Amino acid sequence: MSRRGWILFIAMSVVWGVPYLLIKVAVRDIGPAELVFLRTAIGALLLLPIALYRKELRESFRPWLPLLAYTVIEIGVPWLLLSHAEQKVDSSLTGLVIAGVPLAAALIARERLSASRVAGLLTGLAGVGLLVGFHGGTGGAVPLLELLGVVVCYATGPLIIERWLADVPRYGVSTASLLLGALLFAPVAVPGLPSLARTVTPGPALAAVGLAVICTALAFVLFFALVAEVGGVRATVITFVNPAVAVVLGAAVLGEEITPLTVGAFALILAGSYLATRRRAAPAPAPDAEPAPVSS
Repeated sequence: MSRRGWILFIAMSVVWGVPYLLIKVAVRDIGPAELVFLRTAIGALLLLPIALYRKELRESFRPWLPLLAYTVIEIGVPWLLLSHAEQKVDSSLTGLVIAGVPLAAALIARERLSASRVAGLLTGLAGVGLLVGFHGGTGGAVPLLELLGVVVCYATGPLIIERWLADVPRYGVSTASLLLGALLFAPVAVPGLPSLARTVTPGPALAAVGLAVICTALAFVLFFALVAEVGGVRATVITFVNPAVAVVLGAAVLGEEITPLTVGAFALILAGSYLATRRRAAPAPAPDAEPAPVSS
């Protein structure tokens, strides 16, 4: 990997590892629906000039039904569940549970399961089960079920891209889905914004802005640059690094506890995800082949 590739990789690992910390801070003052609206609206406004310049936006709205499904499953539902769950659970736990996305993707895709994939699924699920079982009493069962719902959504969203939106330009899809997300949440969120503007404190306000600017708009730009630099297959390796960033930031900034059990569960999830998603050597993908970005 080139020096530029490593810089982009490290930047992406941080940018998609920090959302859980920012969400945890933001929901102190901002409701889940309002936070999702702010994130989608600001992110869309920042990406809109790029999509318009590249003339990708109009084409992205043509397959409107798959686009709507992608918006709901990859953005609307999981971002709302994340915001609600993090009112009760630590940001580090959130990041660790989300590390199970590759496991869920392997199951949902219903690909042929080799012995190593079966071993990977069992290992990863054991890690998730260990986390859920150990932390089940800290925030209640509902937040953990919400996080598992996020995992399923994040695993399903890219499959919609691959099946129905593969030929749609990526900046167009990203911008259009954020615009749709903002429209979906506007009726619920907008009426409460004047009151929120009077009561929100600086920390949560800055966290919400950072979530939209850094972890949404900038994240998409960096991800597509990373794909162009190192290829789609290598770019997806960030999936295995993001949770570690979330754990470190949660401990360093919020004082969240890292226990040996947490480390062990994380190791099981990582090992399981690697085994479950490992592929045999195959011809290199076409230079313009891009994987669907997984949100955070």
